[in-house]
Amino acid sequence: MGIASDEIETVGSWRMVNGRMTEDDACRRISLLIKSELQHLATTTDGWEKLYRDSRDGRYWELTYPRGEMQGGGPQALTLTSPEKARQKYGWT
Repeated sequence: MGIASDEIETVGSWRMVNGRMTEDDACRRISLLIKSELQHLATTTDGWEKLYRDSRDGRYWELTYPRGEMQGGGPQALTLTSPEKARQKYGWT
């Protein structure tokens, strides 16, 4: 269930099912990845964006909420980022 070597982004979405807002498979996958496959490294000062590293291949991943206008920030996105961008944004070395 890990992240494929050619994968660069997973974006979740919410949909209405039986009158309730429900996470899609991508949202559930992101949650599993950040709990079991990725190592948390840093969080922005506002707490909304987080930096992770894949312990299998060392790549850096950023967890964001691209639909911030939605309740609770909306669904999550997990996006590959470079070590340079991680260092610049999070002060990670």
